[in-house]
Formats: sequence, structure tokens, C-alpha cells
Amino acid sequence: MFDDLHIGRAGDLAAKGKRRVYRFLEMVPAVLAWATLAAVVFLSFTVPVAMAVFIIVFDVYWLVKTIYLSLHLRSAYSRLRRNLKINWLEKLNQLQATSYKLQVVKSWQDIYHIVFLPLYNESYEVAASTIEALLRANYPKTRMVVALCWEERGGDATRQIVSDIEKEYARHFFKFLSVMHPASILGELAGKGANTAYGGRAVKDRIVDPLKIPYDHILVSNFDIDTIAQPEYFGILTYAFLTAPNPLHSSYQPIPLYVNNIWEAPSFARIVAFSATFWHSLNQERPERLATFSSHSMPWQALVDVGFWQKNMVSEDSRIFWQCFLRYNGNYRVTPLYYPVSMDANVAPTFWRTMKNIYKQQRRWGYGVENVPYFLFGFLKNRQIPRAKKWRLGFITVEGFHSWATNAIILFMLGWLPVIVGGPAFNQTVLSFNLPHITRLVMTFAMFGLISSAVLSIMLLPPRPLKFGKLKYVWMALEWILFPVSTIFLGALPGLEAQTRLMLGRYMGFWATPKNRSTE
Repeated sequence: MFDDLHIGRAGDLAAKGKRRVYRFLEMVPAVLAWATLAAVVFLSFTVPVAMAVFIIVFDVYWLVKTIYLSLHLRSAYSRLRRNLKINWLEKLNQLQATSYKLQVVKSWQDIYHIVFLPLYNESYEVAASTIEALLRANYPKTRMVVALCWEERGGDATRQIVSDIEKEYARHFFKFLSVMHPASILGELAGKGANTAYGGRAVKDRIVDPLKIPYDHILVSNFDIDTIAQPEYFGILTYAFLTAPNPLHSSYQPIPLYVNNIWEAPSFARIVAFSATFWHSLNQERPERLATFSSHSMPWQALVDVGFWQKNMVSEDSRIFWQCFLRYNGNYRVTPLYYPVSMDANVAPTFWRTMKNIYKQQRRWGYGVENVPYFLFGFLKNRQIPRAKKWRLGFITVEGFHSWATNAIILFMLGWLPVIVGGPAFNQTVLSFNLPHITRLVMTFAMFGLISSAVLSIMLLPPRPLKFGKLKYVWMALEWILFPVSTIFLGALPGLEAQTRLMLGRYMGFWATPKNRSTE
């Protein structure tokens, strides 16, 4: 058993030996990334022939991987479309009417849903639209609890928004609880994790325990405040829970669609938003790679067992998976739902403010690398997890962060380096002459994968506002030519910075993405 489930960083460990080990593990991702980039540059000078061969092989690998991922993306999208057409409440009734043995409960109607909504400085309109979506859910509201977890740091404006929401919506649900998270609690890092952890304990003490609701009858959804749940979300979630092989040892992950305000977003913001959606969509096809991300759901029993979300780190959304994985000795997984929830794309009042906010959001997502030392340290301490599972998950996750920080830079910036710095001897070789042509050819074939991305992005759009003409669709398809630039400057670089900050011990705080939507 691994006892240190709430480590935020190396300094949280009292024992010097453990602290040194954890600090070393914090450095590993950035050391690997910088060593890779430095090796590419150094070897381009010293052994340009070998480096040129490597770059060609790497380009071909990336092409094959792009084709492979595109097939997964199309498959995931097909399943998403099918699931959107199903009435999951009817499926639940059919499930109950058959001889199929339900997991955990006797009837799906015994399942309660608790929805946590953390509120800081967002507007009434953003919060209200999320709760309106809960009211449209095709699921009995008599089995839904809404916990509006608001920050004292939000001041009087947030307090007034909470009051207005309570008056408008509280009566529509089985229970509605607003919980103020006090500012400056010792040992907390201000952010979503600390806020919802405080709210979780309040829900336990004020609703779940007094009403004696069985813990294994409750599913928790921890949503961002801009999350719009589609009408069948709680139906498909309940169905997945009741039919999962080990329902109490699984989280449930929807596909995030960043489309609430996508029509107002600048081109780069749309590319980044859809790229994130596509990445999480294709990962639904590869559940062995899944960890919880952003808005997701999980059993209340598991949440209580690990002591709620962590309060002293940034990426509580993915950390809760690793907490459960270590707490249950590797017997925990993420079940893909192939069903969407929609959220806001990153949009600010000006173009450059939008670019800055996207970079900061990507850096915060990239700071999910703080989970690498956490689970590696846990793997060292917990000997009950099978060794093969440790190696497989460890490699998959570390390689994912490494690719995030390095692949785009190697592909689009350093791939030409041997020709530039290889020297006269190399530049007279046939390989030197052909390297740019081969690289360009491979990249051209790989860019055809963007056509699929362009088509899917159009198909995932919400209805077009009247103020935009039909030519907007054409521009939205053509803007995918910006993908290489956005991948480097709004993907790899913030990811690399996040890893470097962790390596240097310059730990990040939680940055809440501002929510901006058009009022027209």
C-alpha cells in the first residue's frame, strides 16, 4: 500500500531520502526532453549523415502514426455519433427488464448523481447555462445533487451570482448546496482541486451521511463551470457504471468538445481547441492510455477512499486517477464513454490576449507532468502493483509527455538542421541533396491527415450564428494549414516550459482560464 496519496511536490515529504528521490523524479521529464533536443542539434553538427537518416526514419514514423491515429479518430467519432442518437434512459429500463445482473444496485433508479461546479470569477450567464443543461438532462432530477462550490476570493460579485442561482435553480433538484471555499487555507494551493475537495467534504457531512445514502450508489461528476452536459450524459454514465466489469474501481471519461463559443474564437484558438478534442477522442479508442481529464465522473466510494481531490497541486483532474490507481494497488481504470460534454474555447477580448491565454492554458495542461514523479514514486513504494503494469503505464505516460514537448520541434524546426550545419563534406552527398525533398514529401503526405481533421471540425460545430455567413465554413477548413505553427508555439513550447519549471523547482500555481462568450 502506498500511504503518501496527497504528495504535491518533493518538499511535502518529511524524510530526506524520500524527498531526494521525489525531487529526482520531478527532474526526469524535462531532462529527457532537453537531452533529446540537444542531441538532435549536437549530432547534426558531428554526425550529419546518421542524423539525416534518423530524421527520415522519424518523419516516416510520424506519417505512419498520423494515419494510425486518424483511423482511431474516425472510429471514435462514429461511436460518438451513434451514442448521441440513443435514448439511454430507455436503455437503462431495458437493462433492468432483462435477466442481466445489474452491478452494485438492484435498479438504476437507486443511483444518485452529485455534480460539483467550482465557481471563481465567472459570470452568471456561464454558470446558469451549465445548470440549465443539467435541467435538460434526460434523468430524474430527484436523483441529482448539485454542489456549487464558490471561492471566497471571488468577492461580493461571486456571492451575488451564487445567491441569484440558488433562487432560480435550487428547487429543481433533489438537493442543491452552495459551499463557500474560504481563502488562504494553510497548505492549500488555490484552485479547482482545493475548492471541490472542500465542497466534497461539505456534501458528505451535510447530505450524504445524514441521509444515509449508500456510498456505492453515488456517482460524482466534477465539472468545470462552463461544462454543458448533453441530455443523455447521465443516462450513458449510469449505464456504463452498471455494466462495467468493476464499476467501483473505474472513472468515466466523456469527450471534451471546446465548442460553446467556437464561432467567436480566432483561427489559432479554434485549431488548438479542436486539436485537444481530437486527441481526447482518439484516446477513447486506447483506454490503456486514459487518465481522467477536466470534466469527468467517478464513484463516490473511490473519492472518499482517497480522501477527495488533492488540495496542493494544479492538475487535480488527472491526479485523482493516479490517487485511485495507487490506493487500489493498480486495480483502477478509466472507462471511455464515447459521449461529449461541451466547454468553452479559449477566447479573450483581443487576439493577442487570446494567444497569451491559450499559451497559459496549454502550459497548465502540460503541467500535468507533475503526475509523473507522483506515480513513479508510488510505483517504487507500492509493491502490490504488478511490475508489468508499472512498466507499461510508466512508459506510455512518460513517452506521451516527452512527445508533447519534443516531436513538433523536431519535425518542423530541427528536421532541416543537418543540411544547414552538416558542413561541406555532408552537403556534397546524395543524402544531403535528397533530405529536404524526402522530408517535404513525407510531410506533404502527413498533412493530408489534416483534411480529416478539417472535415471533422466542421461536423462538430454547433449551429452557425446568424451574424456569420456560410463562407465562414470555408475559412474554418482552410485554417488547418496553421496547424504546424500552433503545434509548436501553442503546444510543444508551453509543454516544454511546464516540464522545465518542474525540473527547476519553479512550481506553478493554478491559473483559471477566463471565460468569454459573445452576448449577441
